[in-house]
Parts: sequence; structure tokens; C-alpha cells
Amino acid sequence: MRRLWLTCGVGSLSLPRLLLLHSTSSILTSSRASLISTTTSFAVNPFPTAASSLTVSSPTRTSRLTTVSSSSSSSSSMASGDEGAVFNLSDSSLLKILKGDITKWSVDGSSDAIVNPANQRMLGGGGADGAIHRAAGPQLRAACYEVPEVLPGARCPTGEARITPGFNLPASRVIHTVGPIYDSDVNPKESLTNAYKNSLRVAKENNIKYIAFPAISCGIYGYPFDEAAEIGISTIKQFSDDLKEVHFVLFADDLFSLWVNKAKKVLQKA
Repeated sequence: MRRLWLTCGVGSLSLPRLLLLHSTSSILTSSRASLISTTTSFAVNPFPTAASSLTVSSPTRTSRLTTVSSSSSSSSSMASGDEGAVFNLSDSSLLKILKGDITKWSVDGSSDAIVNPANQRMLGGGGADGAIHRAAGPQLRAACYEVPEVLPGARCPTGEARITPGFNLPASRVIHTVGPIYDSDVNPKESLTNAYKNSLRVAKENNIKYIAFPAISCGIYGYPFDEAAEIGISTIKQFSDDLKEVHFVLFADDLFSLWVNKAKKVLQKA
């Protein structure tokens, strides 16, 4: 059996016609941060029997996202009026906030990675964790199973990060990190900061240049959205050196809007 090399980061321890949708983001400029205007066309299938695709263009690279159909809805999950925003993190690094399915995200399929909001066992779960495991196929669970436990029942303690191949995912790698359970973690802010920081560190150690995050801990772990957005964006701003692009790929409208607005505020005052 081929040996898997794993790296860890340790913290402070649809024949229907298509609807053509156009979206133009607003322009925000300041002396320290700028929201770069982007015009995006989306071919969205209004019926739930097939998937449609979205291309978001930036000055330096195209990021591909594909919508996912739902049997309970006749509209695409990405069929909103505003689908992406791009910010400068530095002279050489961009932050992109996109709405869609993170399991469909990739940039080049070789130096890109998505972040999986895992549990400590790393063997799959609900929400984005379960969706990533299903999209990657059973090889991902097998690879995670090979990661040694560092504590009884814990392959990746809260705030730490591990990396595996992406297998059937478009992205080349998966970085697994565990965010805090808000109501039970002793210091949820520190733990969430470490989850972002160590994911970025593991990415850089493995020559990843493009990385996509979900909203870590904002599902059943109960982290307040506003606070989580500020922590995630601030940490990425601080530790994103050596990365070309950092993305947030958010499925829900409310998260997407909140993250865009929070990025404007955080990056203006940074």
C-alpha cells in the first residue's frame, strides 16, 4: 500500500432554457485595502435535474465553481445577484469571497486545497465535512484513518490541521482542521484563530498557493457569524504571505453577505 505523507500544524497548545444572470460588484477603495470590481456572468439552470457552472474572473486567475442541484428547490444555490468579491490582502495576495459549493471549487488542480471543517476523529460527519467526504470518495476516509491518533479518539485536536490528497475532488488537497464548539471551548477565539492559522501554515509547508475556506465552526458548532467572520478574515490577513489567493466559499446567502461586509471593514482598518 502506498504510503501517504501527512503534515500537521500545531497551534498554541438541468432541455430547460438557461437564465443568464449578471452581477457587478461595487468598488471600494482606500489607502490600505481595495475591493476590486468584477463582472460575472452565470448560466443558471432553473430546474433541479442538472448542475450548471459558474466562472468568476479576477485580474490574475479564474476560479471555477459548479452549482449543485437540490431536489427540494428549483433554483441554483448560486443564483443570487451578487456572487463574488475580491480584496487585496497584499501586493501579491488576494482574498476572494464567493458563494457556492466548496466541494466543486478548484483553481489549478495541483497547487490548490480546500479546508475541511472536520471533527477530531477525521472520519467524516455532517454538514460540509460530510459533503467533502462524499465528493472525495471513500479514499479520503481511508487516508484519514491512517493519520495516527495523538489523543484517544483524536487524530486532529481542536485548532490543529492535517493534510491529505483530494482524491475525487477538483482541488488537489484537503486540509482538515477542527474548529471550536462555541459553548464548550475554554477559549473559542483562540481555538478558531489557530484553526485558520494552522491551515494556512500547513498549506505553505506543502506548496499550496490557492486555498479555500468554509465558515469554520459556524454550523452545528454554534460560533456567532459576525465574530467568526472577523476572526477568519483578520487571521488570513495576518498569515497569508506566500499564498497567491485565499478564498472563502460560502453556501448560504446570509453568510456570504456578512463575510463581504466584514471584509470591507476589517481590511480597511488593517
